Order: sequence, then C-alpha cells, then structure tokens
Amino acid sequence: MGSLKVTLCAGVAVVLAALTPTAYAADGGGVTVTPASPAPGADVALRISGCAGTTGSAASAAFVADARLVGASGTLAGETRVRTSLEPGSYDVKITCGSVTVKGAIKVVENGSQSPSTPPSTPASPVAPVHAGGGGTAHLAAVDARAAGPGTAHEVVGLLLAGVAAAAVAVRSARRSRRTG
Repeated sequence: MGSLKVTLCAGVAVVLAALTPTAYAADGGGVTVTPASPAPGADVALRISGCAGTTGSAASAAFVADARLVGASGTLAGETRVRTSLEPGSYDVKITCGSVTVKGAIKVVENGSQSPSTPPSTPASPVAPVHAGGGGTAHLAAVDARAAGPGTAHEVVGLLLAGVAAAAVAVRSARRSRRTG
C-alpha cells in the first residue's frame, strides 16, 4: 500500500473527526466513530489512538464489512458502511490492533434523525489503479529518453552494423561488376 493512500485516509479521518460529533468506546479506549450516531446505510469513519502497530481492524454486526485500519504508529483510521437493513439500536464494535483489543459500541439511529455530517471524501483519481499490463513497452514509460540517451555501447553497435552493411554492399558490387564485365 502506498504512503499516499495512508496519508489520505488518516487526513480524511482527522478532518471528519474535527468537524462532527464523536462517540467514544464504552471503556474510553481512544476510539472515535464519525458520525456519532449513523443511520442504516451511512458511511462511518473510525479512528483509534494508542495502538502499537500500523494496521488493525474493526468488526461489528452493524458493518457491511470489517473496517481495515491503517496509519502511523499510535493512531489508526479506516472507513466502513453501516448495513442498510439494521434496526435502530446499539451494536458492539471490536477493534483489534496488534495485541490490543478494544470493545465499544455504536448507536444506529433511524434515517433522518442523525446530525448532519460531512460524507467521507472520495479521491479524484484511483488510489490503487489496476496493473493492466502494458505489453512490452511498460518498462519504457518509466525511462526518461532524454536522460538515458545513446552511450558508448550504442555507438559501438551502430558502427559494427554500419561496417557489416558496407561490407555487404562492397561484396554485392564486386559480384555485379564481374558479371557485367
């Protein structure tokens, strides 16, 4: 995973955390969920501080999929979506990073009763584009032709080829002159 993606995810989580109310884990373990009370189908941003590793996960029956958490040592962030078929209520959330496990809860509310929040931003371009080949020229895209111009090896090969061509022309000319004369 590129450092740009990690930086963007962490930046989005920090901005969202600063702009919206937050919900904390029941044991005060440094877990932030934004928005604090999501509706079914809403995107949520999660942030945990105090982790020793650089990756983790957040699991809950309320989530469509486990949230993958990434970041710098100490603070991890990630996003997931609340299931659309959920009934309003409180749902357990288990966050794991390294050997640390934090348990908390998320309160899902009815549609329309959550506080207004900023949806997670989407990057303007793909953050993980598909490697779709490129044929035999893919490696050339990374080479600057002006910086990697012809060198001594290219000159020697060129002179050898020119010599072979000159010899071929000379032999052919000699054969023609013998036939005509």
